[in-house]
Amino acid sequence: MPIDHPKTVFEHWARRYTEHMKALGRRFYSDTWKIGRLCRFLSERGAADLDHALFEEWCAGHGTLKANVRRSYQRVVRNLCLYRQRTEPDCFVPDASRFPRRRPSTPPVIVSPPDVARLLRVIDELRGHGAVPLRPAMLRLAVVLLYTSGLRRGELLRLRLGDCDVDNGIVMIRDTKFFKSRLVPLSKDAQRELRTYLEQRAVPPWNVSADAPLIGGHQHTTVIHQYAGNSLGNGIRELCMAADVRDADGRLPRVHDFRHSFAVEALLRWYRGGADVQSCLPKLAMYMGHDSIISTAYYLHWIPEVARTASRQFERRFGHLIEGERP
Repeated sequence: MPIDHPKTVFEHWARRYTEHMKALGRRFYSDTWKIGRLCRFLSERGAADLDHALFEEWCAGHGTLKANVRRSYQRVVRNLCLYRQRTEPDCFVPDASRFPRRRPSTPPVIVSPPDVARLLRVIDELRGHGAVPLRPAMLRLAVVLLYTSGLRRGELLRLRLGDCDVDNGIVMIRDTKFFKSRLVPLSKDAQRELRTYLEQRAVPPWNVSADAPLIGGHQHTTVIHQYAGNSLGNGIRELCMAADVRDADGRLPRVHDFRHSFAVEALLRWYRGGADVQSCLPKLAMYMGHDSIISTAYYLHWIPEVARTASRQFERRFGHLIEGERP
């Protein structure tokens, strides 16, 4: 990539900026890729540096993307140019007022226990294809871990055989978001599913070293390699279509929606059990790998079932005050 072997002034600054951000402790994978695309764009046009006309042409090539995605591309370039401007005050910096307006994020599709049950029934009806015999078992484990543990997509895909402590029912999530690692205790059902899956996965002829992926691609081979994110997403999407798991508007759940669903289901269990929800939130934040409950609150959606359950608990505890009765 040009960013690795800078030949122009802009490529030089692109590499300098990405190295600076990584030195601050950021992975910077996505932003590096976006900057690399801009470097290739300039190289194809024989341009040594970025100016307003070239930036507008580059942005025009993203016309089919959603507004938030286009805005993210442009903000990455602006941040690079602002970094460069500290040294070269006269360099080009994109005007942020011309960027697409940020649109509200698409709300998640909350998956319910009956939805998960239908997904598992559909998976049980799948037959292992000769080219990918473990695919049904992998999809089943993926659905179970996503829903019962609230794992991020990348966390699930990066799990290795050595990260699974079957005896204690724990998985180790290593170097995840913000470079943190954590232990995730599994539910009894999830432990059983993991043991059942490992009876097929952790035996020859599959690669069974500790650093081998827990789930992954294995088409026409016995060497299982890590799934790409879209591969898992496509598999989950096909299952949801087959099981008719949709929201009221007909939208299918995305992989990350299972993390939202996990948090909402935890909230429902607390309300139904009469727990002190506020005191439980820090525990949920720790389990999900958040620094504080502020990040966790993003996943706690006030869906009708949560509202009804919370209202019933409030009535049980404080209804006598409203009705003027003595406790």
